[in-house]
Amino acid sequence: MQITTKFYLGIDVSKHWFDLSLLTVINHQKQIMVTERFDNSEKGIKEMEQWLKKQNVSFNDNTLLVIENTGIYHRLIWEFCSTHKLPIHIGNAAHIKWSFGIARGKNDVIDSQRLCNYAHKHADELKATPELNPVFIELRDMMTSRSKLVSQSGSIRSHLKELKLSNNKATQKLIEQVHKPVLDGLKKSIALIEKQILNIIHKDDTIKTNYDLLITVPGIGHLTAIYILCCTNNFVDKISGKQLACYAGVVPFQDKSGSSIKGRNKVHKMANKELKKMLHLCALSAVKCYPEFKQYYERKKKEGKHVMSILNAIRNKIVLRAVAVVNNQKPYVENYKKAF
Repeated sequence: MQITTKFYLGIDVSKHWFDLSLLTVINHQKQIMVTERFDNSEKGIKEMEQWLKKQNVSFNDNTLLVIENTGIYHRLIWEFCSTHKLPIHIGNAAHIKWSFGIARGKNDVIDSQRLCNYAHKHADELKATPELNPVFIELRDMMTSRSKLVSQSGSIRSHLKELKLSNNKATQKLIEQVHKPVLDGLKKSIALIEKQILNIIHKDDTIKTNYDLLITVPGIGHLTAIYILCCTNNFVDKISGKQLACYAGVVPFQDKSGSSIKGRNKVHKMANKELKKMLHLCALSAVKCYPEFKQYYERKKKEGKHVMSILNAIRNKIVLRAVAVVNNQKPYVENYKKAF
């Protein structure tokens, strides 16, 4: 009789350490779960590798590791799994948490054990996360840094504008002079980051190809195209337009139940707010510059539709077209003809 052995790993990641729980299943029989803590560092990763080998864990499809998306804290583990061909699923924290049902109490060890059981229970439906791409990590960090710098610049300008309403001219002039070097420095830093982002894109042919396709879509500009590529990991998973639209928070959902709850259709608050903000600007640009969207906007407005509802529909259209051009590897073709 052939013996089948499966390994399920759950890791709860924090800034300084991570807890790893291992469940071994031999011929469909669960063994005792074991848990170990390692430093979230290069040294800790090496110790984890030695521990896994000591536990006879196989680095192939017989093993599945599940962690929650922590932003940056799980990168070392992701890099390790990519290097050693260890299947890893980086899941949405809210989705995983809700799957536990009613759960009382928590700590790092318990969370890793819950993730381990989640890996075992949902192994058949979980997709392995693509290997870590250093180019996209660099792009994401650059885009995040740019967003923070832009936010800081906007905050300072808004502060100066508010002070102008109450300060006398001499005081206001002095304050503006104090802030001028800071604003000039932020402007130079933003320009430097944007230049580096373009350099990164031009170094990778696959990224450059999809980037060129995205900017052919009406309304989508340079920064939005890059951010979409970062969010989708360059579309390696071949996601659908509806999936990306849902992720961006531009898909309205029903809110009805029986005869008592009759809410209007509305978008869900769980979304990538940064992408949603970018798509909103794309929609405004499309309405202003492209006849198709302008006519659609005016027609829906005459029908009595709310302005934000119309703009959300345009955001949805832009997302669907963005995914279509990448998945089909063909640039967007303007088929719109003005009706006479």
